[in-house]
Amino acid sequence: MFERFTEHARHVIELAGREAQRFGNEYVGTEHLLWGLAKEVHGVAATVLERFHVDLKPLRREMDEMLKTRPHVDDVEKLPQSVHVKEAIQYAVEEARAMRHNYVGTEHLLLGLLRNPQAVAAQVLADYNLDLDPVREEVRRVVAAGAGQAMCDVRIPAEE
Repeated sequence: MFERFTEHARHVIELAGREAQRFGNEYVGTEHLLWGLAKEVHGVAATVLERFHVDLKPLRREMDEMLKTRPHVDDVEKLPQSVHVKEAIQYAVEEARAMRHNYVGTEHLLLGLLRNPQAVAAQVLADYNLDLDPVREEVRRVVAAGAGQAMCDVRIPAEE
């Protein structure tokens, strides 16, 4: 499923899992995925967030504080993804298709998180006054301006 994901998008998903493990959380939630996006400063999503005046360091600190309060488990070897994370990833794929992109990048993950207002990450992003449609338009502008290439959000071809 992840063959069309860019290196940066894959890294975000990996960071989310590691962060859930680090905190001993019982699952990987959208809050972990948002933490990963805030940590991956070289992706298109970081550029888009900065254009909306979202400072990534305070966002990561906010997410750290939130993750500390989540229930802890002893066995954190392989954590399941929450339903909301699975939905966000599927929404990311849909956003990429709708934009006619042959890859799924960090920008699509950001849009995927915003599509479900019930998810924790979407609520946090709403606190930063981020709404899906304006963010989607900014993603289009950033990608059209070539920032995706400049930010090294390399497109991964599909495996044949």
